[in-house]
Amino acid sequence: MNWTLEVVVVPVSDVDRAKEFYADRLGFAVDHDTKVGEGTRVVQLTPPGSGCSIVIGEGLTTMAPGSLEGVQLVVNDVRKAREQLAERGVDVSEVIAFGPEGQRPARDDDDLNNVGFAYFTDLDGNRWAVQQITARP
Repeated sequence: MNWTLEVVVVPVSDVDRAKEFYADRLGFAVDHDTKVGEGTRVVQLTPPGSGCSIVIGEGLTTMAPGSLEGVQLVVNDVRKAREQLAERGVDVSEVIAFGPEGQRPARDDDDLNNVGFAYFTDLDGNRWAVQQITARP
């Protein structure tokens, strides 16, 4: 039996502002924006190429806006992904490499497969990581 992760709820304070951030700055596709009833709105967005979506909205969670951390987006080139985010106005960290000595700024000659990361927060402070994975064991 497969157990697939399909949706992650992201707590936000302003749904329209968050929708614009995720769609326009991050390039997520808006799958739907549905008002289910009084006080309940569901906006589902999907990162390019992902089988998992995020949901933002009203009446969906008791998590405080900005309290989500540790969600990772995986790309095959973290340097290029970082560049795209910066060009779209996202405040994104420099690329970090993890190694035996701990974490440090990535060098041009680093193989970043599985160990290269960049970090950003959304407008509410939810913390995201972008990880490079070019080959899986």
